[in-house]
Amino acid sequence: MTETPHPLYDRHADTLTRALTAISERGYWSAYPESPSPRVYGETAAADGKAAFEAYLGHDFPLDQPGDGSTVATEVSPFGVDLGVRYPHAAPDQLVAAATAALPAWRDAGPQARVGVCLEILARLHRNIFELANAVQFTSGQAFVMAFQAGGSHALDRALEAVAYAYAEMTRHPGTAGWEKAAGKGDPLRMTKTFHVVPRGMAVVIGCNTFPTWNSYPGLFASLVTGNPVVVKPHPRAVLPLAITVRYAREVLAEAGFDPNLVLLAPEAAGEKLASTLAQHPAVKIVDFTGSTEYGDWLEANARQAQVYTEKAGLNPIVVDSTDDFAGMCRNLGFTLTLYSGQMCTTSQNILIPRDGIETDQGHKSFDEVAAGIAAAVGKLTVDPARGVELTGAIVNDGVLERLDEVTKVGEPVLESRPLEHPAFPGAVVRTPTIVRLDAGDTGTYSREWFGPISFAIATDSTAHSLEILRSTIGAKGALTAAVYSTDDAVLDAAETAAIEVGVHLSANLTGGVFVNQSAAFSDFHGSGANAAANAALTDAAYVANRFRIVQSRRHG
Repeated sequence: MTETPHPLYDRHADTLTRALTAISERGYWSAYPESPSPRVYGETAAADGKAAFEAYLGHDFPLDQPGDGSTVATEVSPFGVDLGVRYPHAAPDQLVAAATAALPAWRDAGPQARVGVCLEILARLHRNIFELANAVQFTSGQAFVMAFQAGGSHALDRALEAVAYAYAEMTRHPGTAGWEKAAGKGDPLRMTKTFHVVPRGMAVVIGCNTFPTWNSYPGLFASLVTGNPVVVKPHPRAVLPLAITVRYAREVLAEAGFDPNLVLLAPEAAGEKLASTLAQHPAVKIVDFTGSTEYGDWLEANARQAQVYTEKAGLNPIVVDSTDDFAGMCRNLGFTLTLYSGQMCTTSQNILIPRDGIETDQGHKSFDEVAAGIAAAVGKLTVDPARGVELTGAIVNDGVLERLDEVTKVGEPVLESRPLEHPAFPGAVVRTPTIVRLDAGDTGTYSREWFGPISFAIATDSTAHSLEILRSTIGAKGALTAAVYSTDDAVLDAAETAAIEVGVHLSANLTGGVFVNQSAAFSDFHGSGANAAANAALTDAAYVANRFRIVQSRRHG
């Protein structure tokens, strides 16, 4: 039995083929241009997208799905913009019933039809990328260009990557097979076997405030393309980007002849704890979550009926041993710490530097000189508020401000955080990064996560000691990224061995336009699933293959 190609599969077959090649070769490829230039997207695209975004503000969001008739409005923009969007609310059982009813026809459509529909959804989102980028900007606090790239084109790339991996896994085995076994002098035994790709069941995606699309799209599309209906539960402060996503997904599903309730939005009222209720519902078989370690651990322990994929938090270290480009190292690290005010799960926190200093192309540099060089690079990027805010964005929530206040009571400041006035948004809450000097003995401080624009320059006894701290902190708390700077191949090899042992992705000697807290779809893995910071990797075969099972039937041939 050969699956009949779906028209949407044929329409997007070339994109799928290129994506399959990209995940195999691991080189550079992107399906969605990351430049918001009019030369790429057209002269009116930016204005049209902004107007579409602004049309949502202060209104009921246009989403026709099952609900209880009430609305919720919980978003507060870090830029001080009054959003006021009201979203349709639904009880958990309403969402479950609608999703469950939509599953059979979607399952029976087969992998090619599901892939075609998912790629059409991505094309529809790409067509409205400026609308999406504005929604990401004003709910997450990212500056516009970052919102366009990370929240738009890169998020779409990660979604496409998940679809490609899922298609490869769903089609790894034939749909049918003839089986024949000799049976002595009699006729051979003959069977016809059919292998069905069977989804696990209803999936829930729990979104985060900082990267509502980038972190949600891989799980959303990995579940949907493998046959599972998806309930999208946004963070209360970042609903709009995922509401827009759900709106266009439902449009495409309906146009393709499928039940739009395959994708549902689940905004929650204040104090409702909807994520926990859904995650433990017996009908929910897959949960995707990005956010705090505490809640991720809770999900892993309590959503026992579901396959749970978590990306949590960790202590991302940098080991500084030596460098042949001191200025380049400082510039690179300065950008890393400044970008989005360090509000990225991949941003480095613990910078491990021998207390006796390091060798550089500028001669020996003391510990204080190394720390000061990194601080000066941050200062240069943020000295002009108009330019600085395009890197820092705005502070996403009060918890970050509380940690910035708390950190003033520990260590010795190398660089103090300060507020910046945003020239376009007077109500924006903006803070520059702080760097605090600690000693290796201050484990009580640097062995916990300080999410936000906070990093520590930590004086160690030696590079070997720095690597010991890398091992111990990641071993205990996990990390999503690690970096090393050294001119000694033996040190680089030792750092790579340590990274392998604790399951963290390592970058060496970054001095140019590649940064430790950024990853490229189709080439870089995000998270490894090999330490406490995440139990899965974006995106590999393991991330998609357990979202469905193979069920066979056999008959005599």
